[in-house]
Amino acid sequence: MDLLSQGFLSSLLLGAIVAGVPLLLAGLGEQLSEKAGVLNIGLEGMMLTGAYLGFYIAWHTQSMSLGLLAGALGGMGVAALMSLCCVWLRLNQIVIGIALTLGAEGATALLQYIQFSRTYPRLGSVDTLPLPLLSHIPFIGRILFNQPPIVYLAIAAVALFALIYRYTNLGLSLQAAGEKPVALDAAGVDVLWIRTLAVLTTGLLAGAGGAFMSQVGAGIFVPYMTQGNGFIAIVLAMLARGRPLWVLGGALLFGACLSLTTALQVLGVAVPTDVIQMLPFIAVMLVLLIFGRRANLPDALGTPYVRGSR
Repeated sequence: MDLLSQGFLSSLLLGAIVAGVPLLLAGLGEQLSEKAGVLNIGLEGMMLTGAYLGFYIAWHTQSMSLGLLAGALGGMGVAALMSLCCVWLRLNQIVIGIALTLGAEGATALLQYIQFSRTYPRLGSVDTLPLPLLSHIPFIGRILFNQPPIVYLAIAAVALFALIYRYTNLGLSLQAAGEKPVALDAAGVDVLWIRTLAVLTTGLLAGAGGAFMSQVGAGIFVPYMTQGNGFIAIVLAMLARGRPLWVLGGALLFGACLSLTTALQVLGVAVPTDVIQMLPFIAVMLVLLIFGRRANLPDALGTPYVRGSR
């Protein structure tokens, strides 16, 4: 493999990871929420809130860990509003989700302007954690196994969620909350609290994904920087059919589409940035055309639960 090809593959793989991790975290959260019966259209707003707070705290404290924590808690705060309105007050999930996203877009843009005016400060380099032995594998080792710790945690979350869904009572309760909430209620499990837990966890993951985007992916916060990633994550969760591993594969695929600009520049191919930015959405439409009918959504998805109803 010549140096030019190595540079292209290196840029593509690294870009797929950097762009795919936010999609992975948000997609895992949305999958959890949908399993419990809540269609979380506010995912984009949760990611954007996490991106702003993650950048703001990291910039003030010079700590990526504190920034990620702040971003995750910010996303959870938006999710708390979502759960209050949709789970407890039983308002329309789509309307509330859109309202939260629009509100987060406006609020973060205003806060960025108030805090930084027309300047766009940047964060420093991000510390990575090379994995022993694996990081020394020729070529791919320094790309795949020399990443910030949050990348490894995101991969571990895939395995954790798969185990929860398949082998635990919590996984069964989540499944029942989305499929047969009446039966779950009859078994003595509080459907509303199960759904609330799912939505809050979704916000935590989406906020962390947004913080990763602003800290690692860009090193800067720009208003509206999520650019539809939350909606792509919703599609990933729907098409994954309850399988976290499929979310991982889809996130890396769309992440590779997003990173093509840099990879093609290595080859010296001049492609307009707008064309490259269209690729993830074209990929989404193609995937929906091919696999959309196979999406396996819970029967009670989007339907508020009223105790005692049948």
